[in-house]
Amino acid sequence: MSSVFYIPSTNLMGPGCLAEATQVIASHGFKRVLIVTDRFLNQMGVAEKVMTLLNQVGVSSVIFDETKPNPTVENVQNGLAKLQQEQCDSVLSLGGGSPHDCAKGIALLAANGGEIKDYEGVDRSAKPQLPLFSVNTTAGTASEMTRFCIITDDERHIKMAIVDKHVTPMMSVNDPELMLAKPASLTAATGMDALTHAIEAYVSTAATPITDAVALKAIEMIEANLRQAVKQGDDISARDNMAYAQFMAGMAFNNASLGYVHAIAHQLGGFYDLPHGVCNAVLLPHVQRFNSQVAAERLCDVAHAMGVNTADMTAEQGANAAIKAICQLSEDVGIPSGLAQLGVKEQDFTVLADNALKDACGFTNPKAASQAEIIAILKAAM
Repeated sequence: MSSVFYIPSTNLMGPGCLAEATQVIASHGFKRVLIVTDRFLNQMGVAEKVMTLLNQVGVSSVIFDETKPNPTVENVQNGLAKLQQEQCDSVLSLGGGSPHDCAKGIALLAANGGEIKDYEGVDRSAKPQLPLFSVNTTAGTASEMTRFCIITDDERHIKMAIVDKHVTPMMSVNDPELMLAKPASLTAATGMDALTHAIEAYVSTAATPITDAVALKAIEMIEANLRQAVKQGDDISARDNMAYAQFMAGMAFNNASLGYVHAIAHQLGGFYDLPHGVCNAVLLPHVQRFNSQVAAERLCDVAHAMGVNTADMTAEQGANAAIKAICQLSEDVGIPSGLAQLGVKEQDFTVLADNALKDACGFTNPKAASQAEIIAILKAAM
């Protein structure tokens, strides 16, 4: 069976690489860039810093900072209008997953037309998006380098999963200097999001030797660095290691796809407007307990990557050890213990389960689930 490996053509890593990134943008000949970000990063002066660096290399720019934490159809439409009004020839996303996803939606519509709803699903676009450069400020979502774009449809109260090779950014930038002093809660949530990416990719039915290698290394590095990054936000080494880890987790799931953790988390985010990384973290051990029925050996590998001595364990014991290690890391970084704390209600489980089973991210879960089984996972996660 053949496989395809997607990744941006240029990927800059390490302290201080933001300045180099603006030089790359200028070298492509772009003249006016739409910077897609959020209000917080704009108010903190981060967007202005990027504008200044672009201006120094002869590239003008304009800021669109209306991106919500769960970007909406309206955010994409407003950003597209701004891009067209300002006659921008390229897009730069600045932030975490939300600005990246919003920018992908804007760039995709700029090139293909229509509405963002038209592209829900897998490879629905006809043409590559407008050139997109993605500058990351958190270590978690990996949206700066993936072909995944998640947009909230407020009318249906769901998150649309757009999985399309044409939304892969032209360049990703992971400068850990932009990740310093981020709140501990954000660091924890995005870090657990990255762990979820790696684990779901490793147990995916579409996993390959390449995705296996980067997934396991990502798990190992997250286990070794996330606690420190949460505890001491100005530790540049921990931040740099987490940037590499989340990037490798992105390489894994961008090509092996994901599973029911994300399929369910998308519904929770769309229905209740909850933080994606926190939903993933709460669901992760419960979905893997379900998956252990068919993927115990793979989960045993996960336990080993998380520092567990699995030498004398059966596959089932190793899987249980992996779930225990996931729960311990989640607790150590301050993730809520259950969905009830997030305001999730059992009366909504049927709708959530039905929508989760339609989510493209669940198609590669190692074990197919029924509606009743998804509801059981939700109940266990309460």
